[in-house]
Amino acid sequence: MLVKLKCLLKEFATDESGATAIEYGLIAAGIALAIIEVIYALGTDLVAKLQSLATALK
Repeated sequence: MLVKLKCLLKEFATDESGATAIEYGLIAAGIALAIIEVIYALGTDLVAKLQSLATALK
């Protein structure tokens, strides 16, 4: 029983699939933050342009 437990712990310690999932999650979060920042930057610029257009049309 103790040998089986040691084998399971050794297998768990060498398993890197969880680390890979975390890496992919961090990459996805970074990309999402970049997209949100670009949309936010374009959004404020777009609002200013639309407001100036609305003022010009009055």
